[in-house]
Amino acid sequence: MKNTTSTAKNHKVDLDQVMKKYDLEANTRLWTGTYEKILKAFLALFSLYCIYVTLFATFLEEIRLTSFLAMIVLLGYLLYPAKKGIQKENHMPLIDLILMVLGSASYFYFTFNAESIIKQGTKFSWLQIIIGIIAIISLFELARRCVGLPILIVASFFIIYALAYGLTNPEFFGRVKYLVRNLFYTKEGIFSTPINVASKFIVVFIIFGAFLEKTGISQFFIDLANGIAGRFAGGPAKVAVISSALCGMVSGSSVGNTVTTGSVTIPMMKKTGYEADFAGAVEASASTGGQIMPPIMGAAAFLMADFVGVAYSDIIKRAILPAVLYFAGIFISVHLEAKRLNLKGIDKNKLPKMKDLVKRTYLLLPLVCLVVWVSGNYMTMQKAASLAIILSIGVSILDKDTRMYPAKIVDALAQGAQSSITVATACGIAGIIAGTITMTGLANELINGIVSLAGDKLIIALVLTMLCCIILGMGVPTTANYCIMAATTAPILIRMGVPVIASHFFVFYFGIVADITPPVALAAYAGSAIADSNPMKTAINASKLAIAVFIVPYIFAYSPSMLLVDTNSIQVIRIALTSLIGIFGVACGLEGYLFTDMKMINRLAIVFGGLMLIHPASLTDLTGSLIVIISIAYNYHLSKKNKNR
Repeated sequence: MKNTTSTAKNHKVDLDQVMKKYDLEANTRLWTGTYEKILKAFLALFSLYCIYVTLFATFLEEIRLTSFLAMIVLLGYLLYPAKKGIQKENHMPLIDLILMVLGSASYFYFTFNAESIIKQGTKFSWLQIIIGIIAIISLFELARRCVGLPILIVASFFIIYALAYGLTNPEFFGRVKYLVRNLFYTKEGIFSTPINVASKFIVVFIIFGAFLEKTGISQFFIDLANGIAGRFAGGPAKVAVISSALCGMVSGSSVGNTVTTGSVTIPMMKKTGYEADFAGAVEASASTGGQIMPPIMGAAAFLMADFVGVAYSDIIKRAILPAVLYFAGIFISVHLEAKRLNLKGIDKNKLPKMKDLVKRTYLLLPLVCLVVWVSGNYMTMQKAASLAIILSIGVSILDKDTRMYPAKIVDALAQGAQSSITVATACGIAGIIAGTITMTGLANELINGIVSLAGDKLIIALVLTMLCCIILGMGVPTTANYCIMAATTAPILIRMGVPVIASHFFVFYFGIVADITPPVALAAYAGSAIADSNPMKTAINASKLAIAVFIVPYIFAYSPSMLLVDTNSIQVIRIALTSLIGIFGVACGLEGYLFTDMKMINRLAIVFGGLMLIHPASLTDLTGSLIVIISIAYNYHLSKKNKNR
């Protein structure tokens, strides 16, 4: 018993190390005792403030946004040290204190002088410009600590471009003044759509997610997945796909979800017989897919609703079919791998009983009610999320193990606030990127360049846009990722004639896939660390498993029927069926197994047939389907022939 406990503790330390290595949000200062309690109280109060403001505040939007970021900066520096590594207990360097005070004070300056700043027009003193510069620098440094360098490199490039070439003022200091004024004192930069949506909607939903976690819903999702798929061939991998999809949509973090659910599923997969590279890849690809899983979609659904100008319920309705196809692709691949290796499922005696799971379905009530309230337009999103938080506390009472006493409620509020810091900081930087692009007109130049290069060939524009999204999305959190894509790459496809909703879904999908695409595949690397596998091989396997995410966006770009745009039920059924056949064909070809090992010529043929189904034309659908069906029949015949030998 003693050895088991020791092993469990060591394993937990390993998971902490993985989180700190691949998720900067996990690298926090070491506060203990009274200091920890005070910080937790501040975080909990911040969550309550955010809920209050979104529900009841009637003051100026500038006051709401600047006070929100002021507290984000204040709490951010209290939580995140300047560098990774062992932290001195209850210690904060003087430079961090200075950055925290000056940074938060610069935002509070705007808060308490909002009315006069709005009225003064375009005339700003150099003192005000210096305050704006301090605000931007403090936000940049906080982003470096809790978000990472990739997004800062992108933002720095656009700022340098603006100061060197993009702005027309001939004097350098004139350009600096114009840039800072627009980025800090208007709604064209830091306080634009991303931070507005983050403070109004996303933060409340993040807090709701923290309360869901405290009710034990993550473990319920894992148990539910075990009950559904655990007994079948290669059961643990199928459990990983289902549980990670469910947990990932709530957590909003590909890396965080990979580590959380992967700590359970990856050892199970390896024990069953899956290779370490494959086990880590399954968890990473499924966890990343959680970001596209409705109804939460890693909080990006709320941003998309605002950018596109449609209801949130409209976004989640359109996201269902693409998400199903994505996870169907992974599910097919893990099933084929299990059959190839002749793997068994989990022993029935070790699986949770369905009757016990049914008794715990009350844990889903807050999530179900949230979706119903929002989809039915019964109330605003923020009110629905707030009531769902109260409901989650209510359902927790039904189980003594997950019951939320006051201390646990404070923990949930503090956890929600801490998770909000990274998202809000990333959204602030995304606002700077979008604002700089707008000011300099660089977006139009990028759009014109790609449209000119593509000519009238949509496929060229789609491929170039995909590459831009993957590069710009590397190492960037989901919400900020989408904000950057919406500002820089979505207009390219809109100019090419792709419907607005399809354009935004396309760039959102390819921004997300950067988490598992080499060379900066953070989710895959986190999975490989738990699986003790080769990181690059794990990332390549994850990309193969998630092949659907590379195919589905092309399908709805060519045929928006998949997103329920200007369509009918017959068209939706046709596009769903042909897409599923196509994904099945590509998955079989990449896996190299169907009933038996596939010959190279057959692998190439079935992949080619699957890819033909991307284009919605009748001829390509018919030809592609025939190639896939003939390939399946041939390999089935081959397997029978091999058995009779």
